[in-house]
Amino acid sequence: MSSTCTTCPYCGVGCGVIAQSDGTVSGDESHPANFGRLCSKGSALGETIDLEGRLLHPQINGQAASWEESLDLVAQKFGQAIAEHGPDSVAFYVSGQILTEDYYVANKLMKGYIGSANIDTNSRLCMASSVAGHKRAFGSDTVPGTYEDLEEADVLVLVGSNLAWCHPVLYQRVVAAKAARPEMRVINVDPRRTATSDLADLHLAIRPDGDAALFNGLLTEIATRDAVNHAYVDAHVTGFEASLAAAQSCDPSESGLSAEELRAFYDLWIGSEKVVTVYSQGVNQSACGTDKVNAILNCHLATGRIGRAGMGPFSVTGQPNAMGGREVGGLANMLACHLDLENAAHRDAVQAAWNSPTMAEKPGLKAVDLFQACADGKIKALWIMSTNPAVSLPDANGVAEAIRNVPFTVSSDMMVETDTNACCDVLLPAAGWGEKSGTVTNSERRISRQRPFLPVPAEACADWSMMCDVAKRMGFNGFDYPSEAAIFREYAALSQVAADFGRDFDITGLSDLSDADYDALKPVQWPVPKGKASGGRFFAEGGFYHADGKAKMLPIALPVQNANETYPLRLNTGRIRDQWHTMTRSGKAARLSQHLAEPFVEIHPEDAVAYGIRDAELVEVTSPTGTSILRALLTHRVQPGALFAPMHWTNSFSAPGRANAAVPSETDPVSGQPALKGGAVQIARFDAKWFGFAVSVNTMRPARPYWAVAKAANGWRAEVAGCKIPQNWEAEARAILGLTGGDATLFEDPASGSARVAITENGVLTGLFFAAPTPVAVSRQYVTGLLGTEQSPLQALAGRAGADRPDPGATVCSCFEVGVNTLKLAIEDGATSVAALGDRTCAGTNCGSCKPELQALIDASLQKVAAE
Repeated sequence: MSSTCTTCPYCGVGCGVIAQSDGTVSGDESHPANFGRLCSKGSALGETIDLEGRLLHPQINGQAASWEESLDLVAQKFGQAIAEHGPDSVAFYVSGQILTEDYYVANKLMKGYIGSANIDTNSRLCMASSVAGHKRAFGSDTVPGTYEDLEEADVLVLVGSNLAWCHPVLYQRVVAAKAARPEMRVINVDPRRTATSDLADLHLAIRPDGDAALFNGLLTEIATRDAVNHAYVDAHVTGFEASLAAAQSCDPSESGLSAEELRAFYDLWIGSEKVVTVYSQGVNQSACGTDKVNAILNCHLATGRIGRAGMGPFSVTGQPNAMGGREVGGLANMLACHLDLENAAHRDAVQAAWNSPTMAEKPGLKAVDLFQACADGKIKALWIMSTNPAVSLPDANGVAEAIRNVPFTVSSDMMVETDTNACCDVLLPAAGWGEKSGTVTNSERRISRQRPFLPVPAEACADWSMMCDVAKRMGFNGFDYPSEAAIFREYAALSQVAADFGRDFDITGLSDLSDADYDALKPVQWPVPKGKASGGRFFAEGGFYHADGKAKMLPIALPVQNANETYPLRLNTGRIRDQWHTMTRSGKAARLSQHLAEPFVEIHPEDAVAYGIRDAELVEVTSPTGTSILRALLTHRVQPGALFAPMHWTNSFSAPGRANAAVPSETDPVSGQPALKGGAVQIARFDAKWFGFAVSVNTMRPARPYWAVAKAANGWRAEVAGCKIPQNWEAEARAILGLTGGDATLFEDPASGSARVAITENGVLTGLFFAAPTPVAVSRQYVTGLLGTEQSPLQALAGRAGADRPDPGATVCSCFEVGVNTLKLAIEDGATSVAALGDRTCAGTNCGSCKPELQALIDASLQKVAAE
C-alpha cells in the first residue's frame, strides 16, 4: 500500500498528514506543525473522501453539459459584461480552501487581465482585521513569530481564541509545553468560558468588545511601571506618545473586569518579558476588530517584545490557506507578494512581470460590499470558488437573494447541493483534497504541499486549470501553464519584485524548482531568499516596512456601546469542536456529528428565566435580517445578555437552524470584516406543539417548522418539531423517515400526547420515530445504534438499552467514539484522572480536544462522592 505526505484541509495550523492509497490517514511525525498529532476532524478525513454528493460533471441551469459548452458560456458571459458595463461589473469570490496556485491564477486573471480588483475571499470573514492591523502597524501583513514561541513563552495570552476546539493540535502543543514547564502561565481572555479556559491560570471574562479597553489599560500600566523599552521605541517605533495619551484617556473598567482582575493581568504580562499574545476570531470578527488588533500590537511594540523567542503577537488563522491567499493578493485591496495595490510603482512592476494588458488601480469590493453590489444590480457576472457564502456570510438569506439577482453566476465546487450552488446558473466540478496538487501556507508562514493520492473523479478539474481555460477563451495570453509547478515557479519569481522593493515576502529561493523538486518540496517557512537561510522571526531589530523603516503605534479609542431596546441581546457565532465551516466535508463523517448533532444557542440562565425559556426547548433568534430556530442550551459559559450559536448548519442539515440568517451585515470600517461576534438580536420561545427524534437508513430532509439532520453510522438521525399535531402518527413517521415500505409497529399514548413508531423490513430495523409534547427523552446514541439490527421493535421503542446492551451515552470523545456513560463507569471504577480515563477507554488520547470535558466529568464525580 502506497502512502503520500500531504497537508490537512481544515484549519490554519497546517498539519502534516500521511494518506494511504486506501484513504486511511495518520499524522505526519516529521511535519513541524503537528509532529504527528491530528484533531478529531483530521483523524476522520478518510471518512469524507467518498463520492456521495459530489459534483462530477458540469451543469448549466441544472442540466448536464460538456466542459466545452460550459467554459464557452462562462467566457462569453464575463466578456459580454465587461464589454457592456466595464471590468468592475464582474467579480470573483474565492476561498481559503483553494490552493495557492489557484489563488494566484484567480488574482492574476482578475487584477491583471480583466482589470478589476473585484476579487475577495471568505478569508475576509476570519482574518481581514489582522491583515489591516499588521499593515497599519508594520507596513506589511507580516506574522512576526513561529509556533515555537507559543511553547517558549513564560506567559501565553489567548485573546478571543478557543484554541482547544478551533486549533486543537496547536492547543495540544501548548498543553504539552505547560506540562513540561509548570511555571508557564496561560491567560484566557474571552467573554465566554470555553474548553480553552480550563487550561488557563487566569480567565478574564471581558465584556464583548472589551479588548481595546483591556490593552489600552495595559499600555497605560506599562508606562506607569516604567516597563517601556525606550531604546527599542526610540529606534524603531513612531506614534508612542499619541497612543499612550489615547490609552490614558480610557477607563480600563470598560473592559468589564474588576480592578483585581486587571491587576493580576498587568502583573503577569508586565512581569514576564517572554509574553506571546495569540488572538483569533474573537478579536477579528468585530466592528472594531482592526483597532483591537492594534491595541494588542501597541503593547508589544512599546515593550520591544516582538521577533524574539517566546515573545510577540500571533494571529492564528481559521483556514488551511488563508495565509497563501494573503500572499498572492487574494483580497480586494492587495497585490500579489504583499505588494500594495494603491502604490503605482508596485502596480507597474507587477504588470510588467505579468506582461498583462491592464492593471486594477483601486481596491475592489470587499466581501459584504461585493454581495451588496450584487443585490443592487451592479455585478453582472459572478464566479464563486470553493465556498458557500449563502451560509457563511452575515444576512445569509440576503446573500442568497443577492446571488440570484446577478444575471450570470458560476460556482466551482466539489459538492452538488450547497446553499450557494442552488442560486447559481453554471456549476463546474472541482477536484478536491486528495485529488489535486499544490501548496498551502499555515499561520506561521510555513508553505506545505498538498499532494494527490486519489484519482480525480469523472470530469472534475483543478480550479486553476478551469480558470486558465476561461482566460484563454476570453483572448488573454499568459495562462498556458503545463502544471501547478509552473504556476508556483512564476509566483516565486514574482516575489523578486517584492524583494526589490524591500518587502517582507521573498520566496525567490524556490523560483527555480524543477517539477521533481516541487513534488518533493518539504515544509518550509518563508522568507526563502535565494542563497540564504529560510524562515525565522521578524522585527527583533526593527526593519519594519513603512517608508521610514519604523513601526507605527496607533491611538485607539474605545468603541461606543449603543443600547438597542428592540434587539437587546448580543449574538456571538463561531465553531464547534468536530465540524468545519458549512459541513460539506466534515458532515460526511458520522462520528463527527455525534458530539453536537444539531444547531443550538447557549443562553445564560438569567436570560432564560426572563424570556420564559427552558433547557432543550427551541428558541427563535431574530435580527432585522432574519430568524434562526435553535435548541436552547442553558449555561453559565455565556454572560447575561450574550448568546452563542455555531455557524455550521446549512439548508442540507438544518434550514431553520442557519445561524448567520440572524446576523446583521455590520463590518469593521477599516478591514471590511463582518462583526460575526456581535449581532444585535432578540429571542423568543418557539411555540412547538410536538417534538420528535428519528433515525432512518435513508437520507432525511423533513419539511417541518424545525428540523436538523446528522449522519449516523448506518444512516441518518434527525431532530424535528411541528406546530400542529399530526392526525396520523404512522404517516408522519414515514414521511420524516423517508420509508414507504416495511412493517410499522406503532405505540401511541393519547393521554400523554406521545407516539413511537418502528419500521422493519425482513426483521431488520430501518427506522425509528419518537414524538412527545416536550423534547423527546430517549437515549439517542443507543437508538441510532439500532439501525440495521434485528432488535425487537417493541424493545427498540423503549428508547433505552436493556441490561444486555450497555448504552454508551452521548459521545464525548469523537476520535474513539467514547460515550459519557462509558466514561462515568470507568470513573466509578477508579479512573479518576484524565490519563487514567485515556488508559481505560482511549478517550482524549488522540487530539485531546475532549480533555476539558473528561476533567469536568471527573470533577463532578468526585464532588458527588464528597457530598455523600
